[in-house]
Amino acid sequence: MNKFYGTGVAMVTPFQADGAVDFSGLETVVNHIIGGGVEYLVILGTTGESATLSKQEKKDVWSNTAKFNNGRVPLVAGIGGNNTYEVLKSMEEFDTAGYDAILSVSPYYNKPTQEGIYQHYKAIAENAPLPVILYNVPGRTGSMVSAETTIRLANDFKNIIATKEASGSFDQFNYIMKDKPKNFLFISGDDPVTLPMIAMGCAGVISVIGNAIPKEISDMVRLCLKGDYESARPLHYSMIEFTRLMFAEGNPAGVKQAMKELGVCADHVRLPLTKVSSATAAKISAELQHLIK
Repeated sequence: MNKFYGTGVAMVTPFQADGAVDFSGLETVVNHIIGGGVEYLVILGTTGESATLSKQEKKDVWSNTAKFNNGRVPLVAGIGGNNTYEVLKSMEEFDTAGYDAILSVSPYYNKPTQEGIYQHYKAIAENAPLPVILYNVPGRTGSMVSAETTIRLANDFKNIIATKEASGSFDQFNYIMKDKPKNFLFISGDDPVTLPMIAMGCAGVISVIGNAIPKEISDMVRLCLKGDYESARPLHYSMIEFTRLMFAEGNPAGVKQAMKELGVCADHVRLPLTKVSSATAAKISAELQHLIK
């Protein structure tokens, strides 16, 4: 599990102007992020706009990413949803070649009880072809995976190896860290609070901003994991405004605009998402000038 210590990046899916997946751009994105020194990639999570891709497009993105990566870093596939049986079918059809784990978001929209969330993940754990990382992001799903449910799952299923926590609740973080099994990884799902979360014992981050500035975020995370917070804090503070701008008009519109500025990929997103406004684009450009020297 040491492969999931450090910085993972929730990778964007680049599109062409007509909305088709840009596979040439995908290769550039993979090389850019890995070149920044990150530890692993997460493919087709929320930032990858997975909700707007067809089943075949997902398969093509997964397989091409594995080809472009060529074994350089571990890969995690985002396979989740609010229809448990559909998630199981997707896992059954998933080609695991080149992949090391599955990130599965808590069921959204349905608002299940904690028992429903537990049973959903139980079914996933019992059928998953790879280790599973839980993903708690109540701001998107409409429901919380409680600390109690997280710990219950971690204790009951050894192939549930980690949780990506994006609840923003330090009370939740405290209880997970206090009670989790020793080898169960607690991973930040929010760039801005990664530093304090690592101070609590977090294993690192699955980052959005790392799509654009992989070196800066991974350098900070490595310093934190070494306990060198004095050196990490200036990097943390330098990225605060940039991070805010990444989410000012929705994710991944902000980070795709930054990547366009850097010449990595285009800023096209699929509806219902739209590109950032010209005003926000100008602010992103200005912040990049401060960060990229």
